[in-house]
Amino acid sequence: MQMFSADKNTRIERRRFIGGSDARTIMGDDENALLRLWREKRGEVAPEDLSGNLIVQLGVVTEHLNRHWYERNTGHALKDIQRRVTHPVINWMAATLDGMVEPGGAVFEAKFMLPWSFSEEGAAEKYMPQLQHNMWVTNATTAVLSVITGGGKWVEITVAADSLYQHLLLTAEKKFWRCVESGEPPRLFFAEPPRPRIEAIRVVDMSSSNTWAEFAGLFRQTRTAFLQRPPSPRLRLNSPIRRSRWSPPYGPHSPERVTARSAMPRSPVGSTSSARLWASTRSRPCKPPPSTRSQDLFG
Repeated sequence: MQMFSADKNTRIERRRFIGGSDARTIMGDDENALLRLWREKRGEVAPEDLSGNLIVQLGVVTEHLNRHWYERNTGHALKDIQRRVTHPVINWMAATLDGMVEPGGAVFEAKFMLPWSFSEEGAAEKYMPQLQHNMWVTNATTAVLSVITGGGKWVEITVAADSLYQHLLLTAEKKFWRCVESGEPPRLFFAEPPRPRIEAIRVVDMSSSNTWAEFAGLFRQTRTAFLQRPPSPRLRLNSPIRRSRWSPPYGPHSPERVTARSAMPRSPVGSTSSARLWASTRSRPCKPPPSTRSQDLFG
């Protein structure tokens, strides 16, 4: 199988700008990766060769399938595939697009992820810096994250542009690029990505599931009896909970009082000190105030 890697000219050209994948490193929490990216942009070290990284190569070889599957399932077309776009004002800020959705103008990003710990929230959070960076460069308001997992699952996630996070992203990238020009090592920015808004309701086709049919039939059979059942007398809403008994927390037979008496030094029987010790340690009847005998916890 053919492995894909960036040629020498592409690597040299990538040193001149910050791309979407660089934004993930800049906004991440891996200091070693940040320092390596800084050295790459300064030309001190060669970019990492990812031709031996299986996960990266799986993402490369499935990118065409990802685009085809997205177009087939959504009916939308993709344009500007692998087009490099530069910010109209900031010349060191660019993006290499996987595509642009037509119609709508959303940024398209194709990814491959392993199924073991996959979640839509985790995928959106992981690639949020890259998506927000590409939307900022292209002046787009939405981005589409199309994910194919190793478990044979395809997921489409729509992410909206976040102006506050884009401002933090731009600030972090400016500081990083200033470090590239000055030679000062960069530091982590520590900015959390916004939480993705994943749809809470999904439509799932369960027509081929016998289990679904069995549970649906059971629900229809028992629904009428459930609605006609009398309310349980044990559970009544809006009923106050009252406490009818009161027990002092420090009574005559409490463990604290017994421990205190046993720890007292003993004196000869009949002496004055022994009587005083007994008088100081014996329990006095403790009566609660009348207002606490019956307390409505719900006021």
